[in-house]
Amino acid sequence: MAGSVVFAGGCVVFAVPAPQACTSFCARLDSARTPTCLNVSDIPKDLLYTEEHEYVKPTDEENVVAIGITDYAQGELGDIVFIELPQIGANFGKHDVFGTVEAVKAVSELYAPLSGEIVEVNDRLDKEPALVNTAPYTDGWMIKLRLRNPSERDELLGAAEYSTRLGE
Repeated sequence: MAGSVVFAGGCVVFAVPAPQACTSFCARLDSARTPTCLNVSDIPKDLLYTEEHEYVKPTDEENVVAIGITDYAQGELGDIVFIELPQIGANFGKHDVFGTVEAVKAVSELYAPLSGEIVEVNDRLDKEPALVNTAPYTDGWMIKLRLRNPSERDELLGAAEYSTRLGE
């Protein structure tokens, strides 16, 4: 594999040059210096991101976006067992808590990356919360939000900037 090797926090990170730069490979080493798990963060280039690890994905409807947590976030949380989401019609300001995600490791709050009204909730997550682990950017989306102020998107991170913040 071409690329550079960086040692960080007990991980060996292989930085892959473009066009595959949206992915990194991290092998955690145990005391015997053998890999114990593999973590790969997927960062789609066509989405926007927050520092709190939510993503914003355009939908077919103008000024309506799908929101969920990133692959990095779900990987840090571990197996997701329960998700609490708001009701359709609820309004949220930017950075307001809109729900919680419960994993085996922890419970985390979900923050609205933009202000607006909930127009759809992913009801599949009631019975299949693990979709957030297996398909965070497709079947694992959480809410759809009609934007109150579409220009707030300009304040979000692009894929390259989000990747840099993660150190990938």
